[in-house]
Amino acid sequence: MKKKQSNNNTIALNKKARHDYQLISKFEAGLTLQGWEVKSIRAGKANITDAYVFIKNGEAYVTNISIQALTQASSHVVCDPTRMRKLLMNKREIEELMGGMDRQGLTIVATAMYWKACWIKLEIYLARGKQDHDKRDAIKDRDWSRQKERIMKKG
Repeated sequence: MKKKQSNNNTIALNKKARHDYQLISKFEAGLTLQGWEVKSIRAGKANITDAYVFIKNGEAYVTNISIQALTQASSHVVCDPTRMRKLLMNKREIEELMGGMDRQGLTIVATAMYWKACWIKLEIYLARGKQDHDKRDAIKDRDWSRQKERIMKKG
């Protein structure tokens, strides 16, 4: 008998990224994880709000993803919850990220961690930082669209 698949494959979201950055182009990357990390992620102990992606020696890495260790899964291993993890990406994708960072002054932001089949993937974006007035404009637009919806429902 097959297991019923849940529709929600999301493990962790970085909601602050959509507020602080203008997201430009999307990439999907795999993560190199240890066994205790996968068990902790299955238990919902992951947080990516402070995640930082950088490129070093032609390879992409992410740091500050907080994965809290489970006591029963990591009794024999020294666990570092915020260790640096390598991202698994194509060379072409890494070169595109490097080009965006170098030529356009963009940054790389992690926005979501999710399951894709049995693999854990990280959704990252090339992004441009928003200034305060841009954030206020986005909030005004969102509020106005909500008001329009309410008016349309009543009328």
